[in-house]
Amino acid sequence: MSSTPALPLQPSLFDDPGPAGPVLGPLTGLRREVLGSGAWVDVLPGWLHGADGLFEQLAAEVPWRAERREMYERTVDVPRLLASYGEHDTPPHPVLGAARTTLSDHYAPELGEPFSTLGLCYYRDGRDSVAWHGDRIGRGAREDTMVAILSVGEPRSLLLRPRGGGGPVLRHRLGHGDLLVMGGSCQRTWEHAVPKTARPTGPRISIQFRPLGVS
Repeated sequence: MSSTPALPLQPSLFDDPGPAGPVLGPLTGLRREVLGSGAWVDVLPGWLHGADGLFEQLAAEVPWRAERREMYERTVDVPRLLASYGEHDTPPHPVLGAARTTLSDHYAPELGEPFSTLGLCYYRDGRDSVAWHGDRIGRGAREDTMVAILSVGEPRSLLLRPRGGGGPVLRHRLGHGDLLVMGGSCQRTWEHAVPKTARPTGPRISIQFRPLGVS
């Protein structure tokens, strides 16, 4: 497993946080893409202004943990660092608490409940990745739900495909404050992944907002 980023973060020319630090933009620019089988994604590039500064703070201050998992009858390193914050935990930066509240308010008519938990994944370079999966541990296995992903740091490709493959693979490059929300049946009927890449790639942190009981 990689230990240090291959490249430093390349700041975005359009990511000016201003004197107040990172600030959320409006959600009025969300664009919905219907995937089929009841699944959809909403995408909003650059929702968070000042995302590069937030990346640097999270990378330095979050208590990241490395995990090992059983796979194919052997124990392997999980190729990314992880952190999690429960419903009653204080988020690692106030803007993430504001993001959770804003997303909860915006999606309340569809979701019917608030986003409650935060999960963070630190992809240090192109060797860090996550394989094809859906968030189907818990209620996501049997109910429509939502998972919102806010990306800070260097853009990486998030791929989407119908569950089990055999259909189109969709690609979204997420970083520097971009937002993607997976909704409807997406966790049951589609899969997503962040693949490894041999291309020199700087670090990225993915921040996932989920309702209770979805992971």
